[in-house]
Amino acid sequence: MTAMIVGEIANFAAYAFAPAILVTPLGALSIIISAVLAHIILREKLHIFGILGCILCVVGSTSIVLHAPPERDIESVAEVWNLATEPAFLLYAGVVLAAAFVLIFYFVPQYGQTHIMVYIGVCSLVGSLSVMSVKALGIALKLTFSGMNQLVYPQTWVFLLLVVACIVTQMNYLNKALDTFNTAVVSPIYYTMFTSLTILASVIMFKDWDRQDPTQIVTESCGFVTILSGTFLLHKTKDMMDGLPPNLPIRLPKHADEDGHATEGIPLKSAADGIPLRSPRATESFRST
Repeated sequence: MTAMIVGEIANFAAYAFAPAILVTPLGALSIIISAVLAHIILREKLHIFGILGCILCVVGSTSIVLHAPPERDIESVAEVWNLATEPAFLLYAGVVLAAAFVLIFYFVPQYGQTHIMVYIGVCSLVGSLSVMSVKALGIALKLTFSGMNQLVYPQTWVFLLLVVACIVTQMNYLNKALDTFNTAVVSPIYYTMFTSLTILASVIMFKDWDRQDPTQIVTESCGFVTILSGTFLLHKTKDMMDGLPPNLPIRLPKHADEDGHATEGIPLKSAADGIPLRSPRATESFRST
């Protein structure tokens, strides 16, 4: 828990010193570290596809780091506020909020338990706004610690309120997605949508690509796609056993009978080893075929 708190503080600080287009995709490095530590400490087998996924993440991250745009020089939180209130970003924020409200009030009650994209869509859309608010707040704190007090500006407190509201909403619907669907399916989809929307928001608000040539932009995009490929490969093969392909159910059942088996052949995820199980009725049906 302490390590996670320190890591989140460091991640928060990173947004104050580097563009979001660089910081957000590098979150995939935590997947590599988790896979390596699980192999060393927990004795979990890291298959060849897992190693390949780690290599892809490293190659993509290196490509992004080498071609990332320089951080924009900002002198006050009022300057960030001016960037956030430009027509282009206001249009983006309006579209994001409208889409999030439609998902929350219309699609979540009807399709939240059956369609994985509903919950992930909400937390990814709101998450892109939370990153922009976190970056603005981080810049304000960085300037304050350097001697230029930004706490006297009302914009700083507005950004703080936005951070709290966005993160609470984001975590709420992400937890619902993880509670309803398989983690191995949720994680790569959420990472892809969240990172893509965050990069789009950063490009619109901070105009990151205005300080780059087309070659750098294309190289960054290829690096991002490489990271996505490695992330999907890692999650797709993380439960693979020797000689058996991965078999991960998308949706987890909410209830099981007294023996721990689901009815009607709904695949279960074993708490002990992560291997999907099936009810005896489904097994007999499978044997008879």
